[in-house]
Amino acid sequence: MPISRAQIATESGEKLLERLCKHWAHKLEVEQQGNEGRVSFEDGSCLLWAEPDRLQVAVEALDEEGLDRLEGVVASHLERMAGDEALQIVWEN
Repeated sequence: MPISRAQIATESGEKLLERLCKHWAHKLEVEQQGNEGRVSFEDGSCLLWAEPDRLQVAVEALDEEGLDRLEGVVASHLERMAGDEALQIVWEN
């Protein structure tokens, strides 16, 4: 299973994680405890953990096409949840 990771510099990591998990919990299986979260998608998963100065994200999918799709979904939702804060999201495989 292909995996991508991103380290996103932000002082709002825990807030973003909570907002994203709450948003997705309406239609996906979500586990959140403290500063860590896991979201299960139909064709993969997303792990998030907040640190004081960054949000770490790991996306895993069944294939490369699914990985590309999940990277886009997670990035667009993070940017929406961040509001006015500009996030720089660079995925590394």
